[in-house]
Amino acid sequence: MAAPRQNPDELRGRTVREVRSTGRPIAHVAKDLGIHKEALRGWVRQAEADRGERDDRLTTG
Repeated sequence: MAAPRQNPDELRGRTVREVRSTGRPIAHVAKDLGIHKEALRGWVRQAEADRGERDDRLTTG
């Protein structure tokens, strides 16, 4: 049996939306949700790349 995923896609989506909609610092949101701030920072950067807002990383697709 596979180990459960620690951060499912749904959690990533919700946390990234919270950062974007509230404008709160990533570190504060991460602390409130018990997620490492650098993990959340990477999720936000990836979401920005997927939306075409940054060109310094590849998109998920």
